Amino acid sequence: MTEIKRCGWCGEDPLYRDYHDREWGREVTDDRTMFEFLTLESAQAGLSWITILRKRENYRRAFAGFDVERVAAFTDADVKRLLADGSGIVRNRLKVAAAITNARRFIEVQREFGSFCGYLRSFLPGGVPVVNRWTTLAEVPASTPLSDAIAGDMKRRGFRFFGTTICYAHLQAVGYVNDHLADCDFRP
Repeated sequence: MTEIKRCGWCGEDPLYRDYHDREWGREVTDDRTMFEFLTLESAQAGLSWITILRKRENYRRAFAGFDVERVAAFTDADVKRLLADGSGIVRNRLKVAAAITNARRFIEVQREFGSFCGYLRSFLPGGVPVVNRWTTLAEVPASTPLSDAIAGDMKRRGFRFFGTTICYAHLQAVGYVNDHLADCDFRP
């Protein structure tokens, strides 16, 4: 049996491997999934992605299945509820409040661009995902001029916990930047 080649960052953890094999780098075309990734990436700031991935189902329950309209309507009482319950999310007041603020900004972007996916695509050269040809993990940058531009625009629009490094990770996760290594079997 031939060994499957993966990007080295996913290691041996079955959850991480499944995420790599089935989701990471696959182009997202629906806004609900885009909002889910945006919320999770923002929660990840300062933590490892596997920490958030292990809490993902708890986030889905806590944040109304990532229904952006419902999350945007959350109140201070919801923030207190999320911080008090043992739901298994990152219980950081600033990150929880940012998820709600980001839902409101996300809706504003949807209204302006028709979809959040359309908004992100407006930054991509020719509106299509960027395909990189990295051969080692050491070559993959933490941020790029593309993530700088998007993160800067999102900051001006009032998004929180979404700097250039988180933005680049988001673009990789949702397949708007393809950073599967050249020898990875899951490279499209």
